[in-house]
Amino acid sequence: MVNIKIMSKEQIDKILSKWISRKLTVFIVASIALFFGNLDSGDWVIVATTYIAIEGATNIAERLMRAKTA
Repeated sequence: MVNIKIMSKEQIDKILSKWISRKLTVFIVASIALFFGNLDSGDWVIVATTYIAIEGATNIAERLMRAKTA
């Protein structure tokens, strides 16, 4: 009998955070869904635009915090 350990959400998040951000994961999944025809192109554009906007806002906030502490 094979003993399969099911990972908890926290364990999966910890592993993913080491390799890839959650936002990028959503973008990649949306791109794969678009490729396989499970997502409309308009919906993919919304996901891509949201990803770019959130990444930009995050980068700006990080730079502002670094500049404030420096």
